[in-house]
Amino acid sequence: MTQRILLMSSSRKDNLGYLEHASQQIHALMERQPKKVLFVPYAGVTFSFEHYESMVKPVFEKLGYALESIHHSQDPRAAIERAEVIAVGGGNTFALLKRMYDAGIVDAIRAKVKAGTPYVGWSAGSNVACPTIRTTNDMPIVQPPSLRALGLVPFQINPHFISGKPAGHNGESREERLAEFLQINAPEQVFALPEGSALLADGVNGTVLGERGALHFDSDGSATTISEGETFALSRITGPTDMANWPAMRT
Repeated sequence: MTQRILLMSSSRKDNLGYLEHASQQIHALMERQPKKVLFVPYAGVTFSFEHYESMVKPVFEKLGYALESIHHSQDPRAAIERAEVIAVGGGNTFALLKRMYDAGIVDAIRAKVKAGTPYVGWSAGSNVACPTIRTTNDMPIVQPPSLRALGLVPFQINPHFISGKPAGHNGESREERLAEFLQINAPEQVFALPEGSALLADGVNGTVLGERGALHFDSDGSATTISEGETFALSRITGPTDMANWPAMRT
């Protein structure tokens, strides 16, 4: 079964509105089929799930896709098992993963997507599609039972990637943060997505969408550009080699 996975860097690009830049990316995943999207709002922290749904639902409906949030369901796992499409929004990655474990849907989402159910995530929703959430940019405001995530792609992604740092800023740049990750976790590599870019994957190959390409960070910290529209084997980017030793929560 061919997998259909769309991982977007962000919900916004420049001064555009919410998901306004992503219409064609979403259509590339959904193929304009009239399917109903199950939305997972668990990354939202400073606003309610109801409010989050009210932001996302009009975007998908305008594109021709119905949408309902999983927080309306009394049985989240059953909702996942019935889902035609799964969408996971951005926010705080640690809160998202903890709530997914608490709801018992991590394994259910993984199984559904690997069986062919389309998955779209942005920001935190892209982080949790990786083997772990170790390359999120977010603060660990809560502690999930494990950093192990969905593993829908075989390598780590860094969304919202921006090069360099503002004048006068004395903290680490994103390149420096990723260099720390790569130093500790060699031979792992990282796939970085600037805002507006996305990865469309089928479980074997991936294609970069958007206008800003992506970056492939090797384990020595050097970076290679992957151009927009370029298709590459997912195996080209090295992911964790010891996932069997990561604690896995049965959900």
